[in-house]
Amino acid sequence: MNKRGWVLFALMSVIWGIPYLMIKVVVDGGVSVPVLVFARTAVGAVVLLPLALRGGRLRGLHRYWKPLVGFAALEIVVPWWLLSDAELVLTSSMTGLLIAASPIISLLVARLIGSGERIGAGRWAGLAVGIAGVAVLAAPELRGGSPWAVAEVLLAAVCYAIAPIIAARGLADVPALPVTAVCLGLAALVYTPPAVLTWPDAMPDGQVLAALAGLALVCTALGFLVFFALIREVGTSRALVFTYVNPAVAVAAGVALLGEPLTWPIVVSFGLILVGSVLATAGRSGDAPPSGKPAAVPSAQV
Repeated sequence: MNKRGWVLFALMSVIWGIPYLMIKVVVDGGVSVPVLVFARTAVGAVVLLPLALRGGRLRGLHRYWKPLVGFAALEIVVPWWLLSDAELVLTSSMTGLLIAASPIISLLVARLIGSGERIGAGRWAGLAVGIAGVAVLAAPELRGGSPWAVAEVLLAAVCYAIAPIIAARGLADVPALPVTAVCLGLAALVYTPPAVLTWPDAMPDGQVLAALAGLALVCTALGFLVFFALIREVGTSRALVFTYVNPAVAVAAGVALLGEPLTWPIVVSFGLILVGSVLATAGRSGDAPPSGKPAAVPSAQV
């Protein structure tokens, strides 16, 4: 990977490692989940749609409306609600670690639907190690009265596992930028009524507004643009390696900036989930050739 690729990789590791921190600041600041998700999706759509309109990239996209709706629902509409609602209870670092199990869940989902992908002994070992890491992390919360919040994060991970399958089967011929722009626009429309109904009576404080702006402009709009640039530079498979770094960023940000505890279960579970994800996803198909049109729209997992 060249210097530009490493820079983009580092940016992505941070940009999509800090949303959990910002979500925690926003929901703890009294902003409702619908308003939070509406702000993210609406601003992201406003930034990306004009770029997608260049050169007629949206032309003919209506023919793909069914997979577009399905992908938007499972990549943005449902998981962004679940993650934000879960952080009303969970710490940002725990949420970031739990969602890191997405590659493991993706492999299980692919196996269940009969994707034809062979799972050898090493990958089965990775699944077992990763699941053990999730168990170590979730056990205290399950005993402490937060089982639904843990379930919400794991359900979001399931959504992130299914969404790329929809993209691969129904959107493989469509460039990623217009797909993302349209999906963000659809999600913003879905969240408009509940956001209006739960709009805050008073202006949130500056810290909350800054976190909300960071989520919308940096983690969503800029994040997708950098992600597409990274895919063009190094290919889809290599681009997705940054998802192994995101949990470390999420934990570091939560501990350093929010004073969240760094416990032994968190450290152990991080190691188990990371090792399990690497083993479980080893040996998959190689990189797609760097281009502006990857074979499928990858999952953002933020």
